[in-house]
Amino acid sequence: METVKEESADEVVMRLRAAVESGRTTELSWRARQLAALEAMLAECSGAMEAAITADIGRHGLEAYLTEIYAVAREVRALRRNLWRWARTRRVATPLVLRPAHSRLDRVPLGVVLVVGPWNYPLNLLLAPLAAALAAGNAAILKPSEHAPACSALLAELVPTYLGGDGVAVVEGGPAETGALIDAGVDHVFFTGSAAVGRLVLERAAPRLTPVTLELGGKSPVVIGDGADLEVAARRVAWGKFLNAGQSCIAPDYVLAPSRVARRFAEAVAAAADELYGADPAANPDYGRIVNAAHLERLAALLSGHGGEVVSGGAVIAERRYVAPTIIYAPDDRAPLMDEEIFGPILPVIPIEGEGHARRFLAERPVPLALYYFGRERNGRDFIAGTRSGTACINTVMHQFASSKLPFGGVGESGIGHYHGRYGLERLSQLRPVLIKAPHPDFRFAYPPYSATKERLVRAGLGLLARPPHRARLGSETGPPPRPHDEAVVGEVRHLDALDGRDA
Repeated sequence: METVKEESADEVVMRLRAAVESGRTTELSWRARQLAALEAMLAECSGAMEAAITADIGRHGLEAYLTEIYAVAREVRALRRNLWRWARTRRVATPLVLRPAHSRLDRVPLGVVLVVGPWNYPLNLLLAPLAAALAAGNAAILKPSEHAPACSALLAELVPTYLGGDGVAVVEGGPAETGALIDAGVDHVFFTGSAAVGRLVLERAAPRLTPVTLELGGKSPVVIGDGADLEVAARRVAWGKFLNAGQSCIAPDYVLAPSRVARRFAEAVAAAADELYGADPAANPDYGRIVNAAHLERLAALLSGHGGEVVSGGAVIAERRYVAPTIIYAPDDRAPLMDEEIFGPILPVIPIEGEGHARRFLAERPVPLALYYFGRERNGRDFIAGTRSGTACINTVMHQFASSKLPFGGVGESGIGHYHGRYGLERLSQLRPVLIKAPHPDFRFAYPPYSATKERLVRAGLGLLARPPHRARLGSETGPPPRPHDEAVVGEVRHLDALDGRDA
């Protein structure tokens, strides 16, 4: 097991940087082997991983397998199968004025990437960014959450065994270890967690101008629109909200529903929760637990003074880290329940006047990580077009995270940057432009001294390539009619533009 007590943060970073500088991690064959080894680790150690997740946050083994192990395995497989295509150098066109030459875009690794994982999905949100970092040719440092100690210890044992120590390191610990690693000069920080801690990470990285990817959270709303199937919407919202006891960054945080159906929808979600977890979720092993006492106390505090009506749930059993699936109808807008991200199994349902009211409601709040709309698809498209969010779904929740073909990430308060599939490889690499010219011919007319003849030739040549459009006459929406010879000039420019668009 590797910790900063056995090896300092500076030493870890220096050792991994040496691997990058040797060129070993940039080799596509090395990247493919590392991804294959990661895939093998997930397949061969899934039982131990499920047990660790259950020990840390009380999640059912099947749920842990689906949301963490299987989900990451699909991500790794997509990266491995498409690695040569996504990481290859691409040739691009070279402007005519720069020829003879050719241009290309190289995917260059960033160097040493620090991945700081959260406790709510302690494997998925650590190993999926690791896969992207390895696919991009980086060395990586994993810093598991100290609030998921069983998963942290397991990764510290398994990762060196399967991936070796020359390109990946696991450093256990808390905020002090994270800060020390950032200070040691990593080349990128990939952090998943709360917005409050994300700000601290950003501040710590700022003195070195270390780039960051921040996958945060926020109050992700559900909007019930015209034509919504309330029964289906309630079942899907209940599943997404109470999965992992509500401790998901993209879980529905609250519901905005028209007044005529809001109460009925709240009761439908309560009924759906009963279908999923029975009349006594505390006795159901399918229902998760709150991660620790401090988080449970915070949720208990949100359940007091909200000013709404408890439609169902509300029970808290501290010694079992249990908070019941809870539906609250019409809470006070100014209550803490509606001010901070809930991150637990409490769902406020707020009556609104209509979709215009919903837009205004969302516009007054920080940009969420996810936006969920239930109703007619056309209406959903229009509603989403008039709002901002990191991700969005129509007639479902949370499934956008499961697609390796869609980028996942936030905007504004909900995060910086995105990943998944090729977008993760691109995020954790530099797109470096390269232009290559031969020594000959060497057109010396572009060099000083600038004679009158040389200036006239250069200006004439450049003017032909970039002829400005006609300036419109004052008060006229159209320019002057073209002169007779302009058609020939326009044709020549179009011909040159066509040449300019070809690959060199």
